[in-house]
Parts: sequence; structure tokens; C-alpha cells
Amino acid sequence: MIASSFFKTAAERGRAAMARATIFAGHAGGLAAVEFALIVPVMITLYFGTVETTNALTAARRVTNVAETAADLTAQATTVSASDIADIFAASTAILTPFPTSAVKITISSVVASSSSATNTTVAWSQAYGGATARATNSAVTLPTGLTTAGSSVIMVEVVYTYTSPIGTFITGPISMSEVAYLKPRRSVSVAYTG
Repeated sequence: MIASSFFKTAAERGRAAMARATIFAGHAGGLAAVEFALIVPVMITLYFGTVETTNALTAARRVTNVAETAADLTAQATTVSASDIADIFAASTAILTPFPTSAVKITISSVVASSSSATNTTVAWSQAYGGATARATNSAVTLPTGLTTAGSSVIMVEVVYTYTSPIGTFITGPISMSEVAYLKPRRSVSVAYTG
């Protein structure tokens, strides 16, 4: 008698548990909605964070390309005029597209080493774009060691870009990116500027 009441109670408990499980399974849609509501903000945050980080890294790469392109185009010439420099600035800044080019500052300088010392380097000429300041003629410039020899020259391009995120969710303030590129003239000892 005791055993049969025990089994009856156990059987009833099993049925009750099964009934609760069936009810819970019937409400799984609500559980999915709660899970979705918890996961969506995290996924949106990851998405916008990834987009902003990717845009910033792309802009940084393009700033490097702007400096290298401006140096390369200048170093290929034997002489450059004011219109040549304007073309170089236009070609270089086009690399930044689709980022705004109004936030870029470029300075192109020809740096010449004295005939007696590779470390005595001065500016032969300098041109600026986008609100940058050109270097003063005959002003001293310190170049990386081994970049020049006595009597040689180097084209130095300095680029500063102020990146502002178009989304502005995580990168809220402007980021200043800068790059300096050096190239030796290819067709002459130095590139002359004819103004």
C-alpha cells in the first residue's frame, strides 16, 4: 500500500513536470524575443564600432598614400612650376576620396645637403596646400640618418589630416593623422622650382 501510493505520487509528479515542460516549450517564442532584445544592442555596437574603426584605418592608409604619391610625382621631375605643384596637390588629394579633402594639409619641400656635409641640410624651396605652412627657404631641416650624402637632395612631403568619423558614435572627436615621405630625385641631383 505504501509502495503503490509512492509510485502514484511519483507518477503524478512526472505528469506535472511534463505538463510544465509542455507549457514552457509552448512559450519559447517569448524566450527568443527576450534573447533577441538582449543581443541586438551588442550586435549594433559591434557593427558601428567595426565600421568606424575600418574607416579610420582606411583614412590613415590613404594619408600615407598621399604623402608617398606627392613625393613620387615631385621626385620624377627635374624642375617644377607653380602649376605642376598645383597638379601634384590635386592628384595627391584625390587619393583621399571619399573622405573630405578640406581637412588635409600638405607641404612639399626640396631639402639639399651642403657639398661638404651630408648632415648640413637646408630647404631649397617649399610649397604648401590646404592651410599648411611652407618651410622657409634656407631653414635647417634634420633628416633621418643616412638619407642624404654630401651635395645630394631629397624631396620631403609632410601630410597632416584631421579625420572626423562620419558616424560619430564611438570615435567622437577628430583624430589628427600625419605622415612624412622622403624620396630622392630620379632624373637630377635636385628638383628645381621655377615658381
